[in-house]
Amino acid sequence: MLVEIDGTRILADCGFVLNSALARLARRNIDPASISAILITHEHDDHIGGAARFARKFGVPVWLTHGTLQAAADQFADVDAIEVFDCHQRFAVGAIEIEPYTVPHDAREPAQFVFSDGAARLGLLTDAGSLTAHMQAVLNGLDALVLECNHDLDMLWNGNYPPRLKQRIAGKFGHLDNATAAQLLASVDCARLKHLIAAHLSQQNNTPELASAALARALNCEQQWIGVATQHDGFDWRSVS
Repeated sequence: MLVEIDGTRILADCGFVLNSALARLARRNIDPASISAILITHEHDDHIGGAARFARKFGVPVWLTHGTLQAAADQFADVDAIEVFDCHQRFAVGAIEIEPYTVPHDAREPAQFVFSDGAARLGLLTDAGSLTAHMQAVLNGLDALVLECNHDLDMLWNGNYPPRLKQRIAGKFGHLDNATAAQLLASVDCARLKHLIAAHLSQQNNTPELASAALARALNCEQQWIGVATQHDGFDWRSVS
């Protein structure tokens, strides 16, 4: 995900190989050299696979937790600019204020983020197996939210994945299903919410229709209002002001 405020541009994760990342930025007419920082949520390859190479090529600093750095030390060993953040302290990159927060996921020290310009707040929540009171407190009163809807539980349990993988995905350190994502929305103040994007959808265990329907029921809104990020195209620019 690319976040931009007053000329500061942050990539939240970079799991694509370099050529794919550059092609995706080119589709949005973004010069890769203009990226101010890469923020890493955790060390799984679909989130860091291209980050080190991107950072080396364009001299972009990488921000991550101590645990993530330890888990991926080999990948980032020759990256010049490494910044370590504490999940309990806000920090800023240029014009963007970042509030990291902890989530339950099967990684060393995973984090997710809320981005702000001091007024509007954009939340990112993917790769979390369950909800916590801390997550709900941080994500209360957002102006926009990109929210994991990884799977439909029925599709997962009745699908072709091996039993151990199913248990991992559905476990409390796995990924949010549609119903749990909807439960989060029902538990926080969404009065200011202008944009909601369902993200991190499994191509095998979910559909955009099931994900958007679950979130629409939680918000009591039209299903068409819910955005869905696709694996190939992502989603278009959204303005939060």
